[in-house]
Amino acid sequence: MDFQWEQGFTDIQQSEIEILQAYQVTHEFYQEVQYREDFEQYCQWYAETAERHQQELQKMRGDINLFSWFLRGRGTN
Repeated sequence: MDFQWEQGFTDIQQSEIEILQAYQVTHEFYQEVQYREDFEQYCQWYAETAERHQQELQKMRGDINLFSWFLRGRGTN
């Protein structure tokens, strides 16, 4: 024996379930977008930092090595 209000209640539950599912999918999508943007920003920062470190290393290799001058004066024990 089906009551008319039971059918309406089931339809409402189904509608609410679909709304919650749509919300969950939307939320997961925006989380993924945010993750990818953050990752892209990190990759850009990493590349810039690596390039800057390479430039600093080249500059340091061209500098006079004062530390070795100090060690030369000590001699070997």
